[in-house]
Amino acid sequence: MYKVALGLTSGVGDVTTRQLISYCGSAAAVFKTPKGKLLKVPGIGPKTAEALLNKENIAEAEKECELAQKQNIHILFYTDPAYPSRLKNITDAPALLYFKGNADLNSEKIIAVVGTRKATPYGKHVTEQIVQELSAYPSVLVVSGLAYGIDIAAHKAALQYKVPTLGVMASGADIVYPSGHKNTAAQMEESGGLLTEYRIGTKPDAPYFPARNRIIAGISDAVIVVEAAITGGALITAEIANGYNRDVFAVPGNLDAPCSEGCNMLIRNHKANIFTGVKDLVYYLNWDQQAAPAKSKHTDQYEQLDEDSKKIVNLLQQNKEMLMDDLSWKAQIPVSKLASLLLTLELQGLLKALPGKKFTLS
Repeated sequence: MYKVALGLTSGVGDVTTRQLISYCGSAAAVFKTPKGKLLKVPGIGPKTAEALLNKENIAEAEKECELAQKQNIHILFYTDPAYPSRLKNITDAPALLYFKGNADLNSEKIIAVVGTRKATPYGKHVTEQIVQELSAYPSVLVVSGLAYGIDIAAHKAALQYKVPTLGVMASGADIVYPSGHKNTAAQMEESGGLLTEYRIGTKPDAPYFPARNRIIAGISDAVIVVEAAITGGALITAEIANGYNRDVFAVPGNLDAPCSEGCNMLIRNHKANIFTGVKDLVYYLNWDQQAAPAKSKHTDQYEQLDEDSKKIVNLLQQNKEMLMDDLSWKAQIPVSKLASLLLTLELQGLLKALPGKKFTLS
């Protein structure tokens, strides 16, 4: 309830939410923190502090939670274990997600398949072929945007070949758009599902579509653009994916086909790898390699650490160096507790402090 209330509070966005959790320790603690202490949190001004003290937000959040329960919609806060871990690590990730279905949002392999709404028979055929090839691999989740064209072709192919598929929506989880895809969306919930950052009852709006594309890119290991014009949502998704350091692939097409101009441009500008089959994914994503991780010189010490300390070490293994605030919100450890853990790890020789409140592994 308190997690939802944060999202309903005026002046509190996704980044501010993470700052508040980092400094206060939990969503519930935020609403119990005195105004004076709230004002010490970076990004919190008098208006936002006053808004956090407004009890109406909590009452509205309670109604939202009750509605979600009635409609079998799961509300995922970014600190929840079921929240997509790939998405959590991007700077503009939604603090709150609404999920309907049974998909594992942290599947071992997550591939986004996107493209034009005006798909050609060739584009639909290639999309089906991609999903059919993916069905041979375990723990695959196919992601798309539930739109006309390539998106819905990907979802339908996934249903046909029994691959879990996730539709990322630009509306509330209870409003399927376009409405003609309601039956497909209902089938997707059985092994896949529907995901959105928008409140229940939210109708689709133009600005929501580009925003949802960052979720498609952020939740995936790779994005495949099957067909795309020179402008459009698929190219936005590809651009965002590149910014998130995700692998991007594009299916090449006829030079005189408008629906292939975007794909050919991505390949020409080195913003996408050429896609000739799922074998390309296997190669670039190392699906055929199951090598054991190299043993660290601190392996024995690592095994003796508590869970919070292991989180810190794992994050620093993934990132060469990190700011204290970034460590706090990504590890979900309050700054007050984090400082003590960092000092202990430094004394143990596992990490070292750098200027500017940055830390790195020793």
